[in-house]
Amino acid sequence: MVSDERPSPEGPATFREVFAQREYRAVFAASTLTWVGDYVARAAVTLLVYRETESVALSAAAFAVSYLPWLVGGPLLATIAERHSYRQVMMVCDLIRMSLMLLVAIPGMPVPLILVLLFATTLANPPSQAARSALLPLILPGDRLVVGLSVNASVGQAAQVVGYLLGAAIATVNPTAALLMNAVAFALSAVIVRLGVHDRPPAMTNAHRSHLLRETAAGFQIVFRTPVLRAIAVLVFSAMLFSIVPEGLAAAWANEHAGQSMDPGLAQAVIMAATPAGFILGGLIIGRTVAPARRLRLLRPLAVGAPLALVPALLDPPPVVVALLAAICGFAVAGLIPTANGLFVQALPDGFRARAFGVMATGMQVIQGAAVLVTGLLAERFPIPLVVGVWSVAGVLLMSIVALRWPDQQTVAASVDAARAASVASAEATAPAGSSGDTSAEDPGPGHVGPGRPRHAVT
Repeated sequence: MVSDERPSPEGPATFREVFAQREYRAVFAASTLTWVGDYVARAAVTLLVYRETESVALSAAAFAVSYLPWLVGGPLLATIAERHSYRQVMMVCDLIRMSLMLLVAIPGMPVPLILVLLFATTLANPPSQAARSALLPLILPGDRLVVGLSVNASVGQAAQVVGYLLGAAIATVNPTAALLMNAVAFALSAVIVRLGVHDRPPAMTNAHRSHLLRETAAGFQIVFRTPVLRAIAVLVFSAMLFSIVPEGLAAAWANEHAGQSMDPGLAQAVIMAATPAGFILGGLIIGRTVAPARRLRLLRPLAVGAPLALVPALLDPPPVVVALLAAICGFAVAGLIPTANGLFVQALPDGFRARAFGVMATGMQVIQGAAVLVTGLLAERFPIPLVVGVWSVAGVLLMSIVALRWPDQQTVAASVDAARAASVASAEATAPAGSSGDTSAEDPGPGHVGPGRPRHAVT
């Protein structure tokens, strides 16, 4: 996600510039706490349910329930974030999740009730994440936003690894303690957001409200009826379709192909950790060292390179090589996603950020789940290396088509200009009489990003 500024031929923003923004530091700290807490809780709940029931299916259900809200109502829930102050949405969602996790932590809680409470807890994820996504462009202007997104994505991957390891270690001794850690993380996050983030008016005024379903549908329409936004959505969804496969099939791949050279458990861990590790490196290295204009030129090569990295799986390499291929794929995807997100937001008018985030996040969840499901079913009948290799060859063909159909520079520029004009018109239409569209220093409007910065920065 980027600002309204055109890509600069100058060097990329620095980490120091990004973390110099006080609000970004608050959002970053709050997000990191909740990410780690969530993964700790997932590991703890999975173990807790298994100990209570000795059922693998119920244990898996406890893990999978966290993905359900995005699948059954992600865009609808994300739309709520447009109706209220982003800070308020993030705080309320944190407090709701804190309260529900305290209930889950009560000893002797029946498993069915634990699953219900977990589902209720995760219903707060879409509006909270949508609000955070919509808030970031108001905090970080220009290329700082792209670098900030790269940092967030990389830290999110690292939080997954740390959270799972920490959660498994603590839950083995005391699952309740791990769940209480998550509740504390949500409480601290709410405090940090309250103290560190400015309050802003809702992106959607009462005058623009209609029915929640109609507002949600408008989010789908703007994504898929705007050629540039649609092209970016296809690019991102296609990348997710192939990069998730090694991680999803890691357990079976390791146990069937580890051989005598490596313990199957270690092989599985290495393969599963490879994609996040590559993603972390790619996000930090490309986001920090590659100039903004060059990142744009790398979009198409990286798109094709992500599935291409997995094609050698056809040769049935050992687990270490599989992990290396997965890491290369993750590296390419990490270089692709922040830049694509930046372009996406440039072409997105104000007032649609949270809804568009809901559409994209739900699509990514569905695409990744479908990819693992389909390749898993294929692997029941064919060797895993063959499935992954052929799937990746198909990915290279698909990404090549996506790259060839990528909008030209003039089309992208026109879409960005149209989005900016729509944002300015909306700001002027909703500004108080006599204010000339400006907001007061005490009550900065949705487009305000601080003194001397562009009025309409983007997520």
